[in-house]
Amino acid sequence: MPRNGLSNRQNSKVAIHPRPSMSTLVGLSSETLVTDEMSDALQALGTMGTSREETSDTEPVQQKTAVINVLLVDDHALMREGLKQLLELEQDLHVVGEAVDGFDALDKIRTLRPDVVLMDIRMPMVDGIAVTRQIAHEFPSIAVIILTMSREHQRVLQAMRNGARGYLLKSASSQEVMQAIRTVHQGGMLIEPGLTGAIVHEFRRLSDSTATRQHINSLSEKDIEILRYVAAGMSNKEIAEKLAYSEKTVKNYLSLIFQKLGIRDRTQAAIFALRHGFLPDEE
Repeated sequence: MPRNGLSNRQNSKVAIHPRPSMSTLVGLSSETLVTDEMSDALQALGTMGTSREETSDTEPVQQKTAVINVLLVDDHALMREGLKQLLELEQDLHVVGEAVDGFDALDKIRTLRPDVVLMDIRMPMVDGIAVTRQIAHEFPSIAVIILTMSREHQRVLQAMRNGARGYLLKSASSQEVMQAIRTVHQGGMLIEPGLTGAIVHEFRRLSDSTATRQHINSLSEKDIEILRYVAAGMSNKEIAEKLAYSEKTVKNYLSLIFQKLGIRDRTQAAIFALRHGFLPDEE
């Protein structure tokens, strides 16, 4: 009886130990060992399952933001540094490089292939308009924004005719610059609001009435409506949402419009619309 009592006390003592020693385990039956091992395994599996569930519930799903790569072209280092600091604060904007003149800009563009170029209009050796023309010829998918101190209307027209998709004064706010980058990257156009009226007046003055009237007569009402939206700087996606069309349908309309007007891209389409007063209706 004493032995049995001692054996019972040993078994009860083992039962409350989370991790019994090897010397204690010798006194246990094989059935008891199997039971304890299964219990430990089940507890471990339960803990693993809870950990995975908690992780999936507590960890937010991170979505990658599409980044717009920007090249800064200006012969003033202070201007480039200021712009870079401002743009790098935005999650979707990244400055991939800087250029100090027109030749440097073309070299950097051919190497880095940025999405958007912020271009000063007055630079040594080759000016911004000449570089813009070359970019439009070599890399039509790269959007150029002219950023300058010049309010000369002729310079604005010249820049837009040579492929610029945006024209901003250096007095523009940082938010206006960032919005301009996003707008032209999506396929839209943006001109400094204070310059729009003068540009429209100048285009009207320079219009060739005979040939232009033939072009206008070839346009349908829907063509003109789409031209108004292009002139407002809307992207294909925005136009599609406005008209309840697919983006593919909008692209097909634009292709037909380009053929009717004898132009090659949406920049020239926007210029045509501004030139002939096809401005968006105020809502």
